[in-house]
Amino acid sequence: MLRLRVVCPADQSEAALTILRDHAGATHLVVLRGAAIDPAGDLITADVAREAVDEIVTALCELHIDHTGGVTIETIDTSLSDAADRAEELAPGEGSDVIVWEELIAKSGEESRPSVTFQAFLTIACLLAAVGVATNSPVTIVGAMVVGPEFGPLAAIAVGLVAKRWDLVKRASIALGIGFPLAMVITSLLTWLGEFGGLFDRMSLINGHQVDFVYEFGPFSLIVALLAGAAGMLSMTSAKSAALVGVFISVTTVPAAGYAALAAVLGVWDRVGPAVAQLGINLIGIVVAAALVLLIRRRRATDGVSTRPLSKG
Repeated sequence: MLRLRVVCPADQSEAALTILRDHAGATHLVVLRGAAIDPAGDLITADVAREAVDEIVTALCELHIDHTGGVTIETIDTSLSDAADRAEELAPGEGSDVIVWEELIAKSGEESRPSVTFQAFLTIACLLAAVGVATNSPVTIVGAMVVGPEFGPLAAIAVGLVAKRWDLVKRASIALGIGFPLAMVITSLLTWLGEFGGLFDRMSLINGHQVDFVYEFGPFSLIVALLAGAAGMLSMTSAKSAALVGVFISVTTVPAAGYAALAAVLGVWDRVGPAVAQLGINLIGIVVAAALVLLIRRRRATDGVSTRPLSKG
């Protein structure tokens, strides 16, 4: 179940209440007249089955409540209620298979913003990858994969493409387009300084065969990226966030960027190109697979579930 919190002008309250009353997937309806101060109006709350949220929110937005007031979606961890159980049973579809588009767009939009925090995580991840390559340590490479924040913007690009939200695509592309080059430049500079201190050695890179997978790309690189992108988007749309950790440690994005930066500084140019290609293959594969998952799930929802509300009466 999810909780809808609606703030709307008093003259729109009855229309909003009608939408919520008439939908079988909504229950626990509460109205506080005049409770909202800014913007002024009434406060309405309702517990809604996940599979009914998208339809109800769309109807509320058709009243322009998202402009005159506001609609907030919150997750309910536990609900002990026969009324809530009935709402979930009567709502069309299966909750775990439904995409709440407004929630997904808001989540992916938040994670796609180019920020200092995003850049810091990406740079640290690239530095960890460079250290892992230099020390021939797959464990450190895995740590870099987990720290890397790049899946957020990649997911936002996929969501933007499917939902035709070009602002998401643009913002996420900027985050990645600036983030990776800047992280690689910083990694190169610090690697260059470390080379003077004897921390990095050209031969250690050449002989570090346990991390050769970082730059050696082939069909399986694309296959893994596609699988990871599909799993990541399924995780985002089904609220199973634990699966994202597996996504992070299965794709060679950040490690490839760190490898390319280190190889360029140490003059191992024959591995710079393959590492950059590995990065590109993984980025593209993740976006393609994530977008396909969204398209398939949207098609299934359209074909297999009636979008008409079931009347409680």
